[in-house]
Amino acid sequence: MRKGVMRPGHVQIRVMDIEEAVIHYRDRLGLIDVGRDAQGRAYLKGWTEVDRFSVVLREADEPGMDFMGFKVVSSEVLEQRKQDLLRYGCQVEVIPAGELDGCGERVRFDSPTGHYFELYAEKDQTGKWGVSESNPEAWPEDLKGMRANRFDHCLLYGDDIDGTAALLQNVLGFQLSEQVLDRDGGDMRVAAFLACSMKAHDVALVRHPEKGKFHHASFYLDTWGDVLRAADLISMHDIALDIGPTRHGLTHGQTIYFFDPSGNRNEVFTGGDYTYPDHPVVTWDAQQLGKAIFYHDRQLNENFLGVVT
Repeated sequence: MRKGVMRPGHVQIRVMDIEEAVIHYRDRLGLIDVGRDAQGRAYLKGWTEVDRFSVVLREADEPGMDFMGFKVVSSEVLEQRKQDLLRYGCQVEVIPAGELDGCGERVRFDSPTGHYFELYAEKDQTGKWGVSESNPEAWPEDLKGMRANRFDHCLLYGDDIDGTAALLQNVLGFQLSEQVLDRDGGDMRVAAFLACSMKAHDVALVRHPEKGKFHHASFYLDTWGDVLRAADLISMHDIALDIGPTRHGLTHGQTIYFFDPSGNRNEVFTGGDYTYPDHPVVTWDAQQLGKAIFYHDRQLNENFLGVVT
């Protein structure tokens, strides 16, 4: 935990048809449906997550991401980071407790890439779904679909990725774990992978001319066999496949990408690197981007690079 930021806590995704979206995220991805709120938003979580929810679906006219939230260790840290964000020059909004069902006060702030992030300290804890906290079994027997464990990270596209990376590092204590540099462009940073935990990354940024774009939300699975099973389910249910199953060079995760019915990209993956505070930054050359993204094919996929919501 750096500066008291523990982990990604939730993401709110815009969908075109809420009922169709719930079927996808509940029955195909295998998230647990934990209910709706007065606004009609749907709440879901991975079965290993102890907090009440990690994914919020909001019906809208266009797909994309509204915001991504990170959980901090205490209300005192929440107030400290709010003051830090204000001093840094961010536009900060305090969202009252209960605006998201079961979630305490949230501190929302903007970023140079046009994305909105938020911090919170309190959320109802309902425990892992289907297993006890005392002498727990290995896993629930009635999980659906791909049996997603948890919401893991987001990849976001925007113009000033250096500015957003600096904000996350300087104010929230994120660590730059990996990056892609264009050696022919004065070592311009093309992508940045940042961690607030020991994972390979908790949020990633890719340079793009438009602000505020959403590339994907990612969910963790147990094994490579589970990723292959996800590929079978994608075919069985005619889900739009993007790429995979394959392996990344960046982070070394084993992965598959596909789309929800509204066109938002999802990833399920397993494996991957870990990040300790004393680890050096891993750097890839942009000229090796094909291998960095798709380690086996070593070829860029224009659909993967260009399609965002």
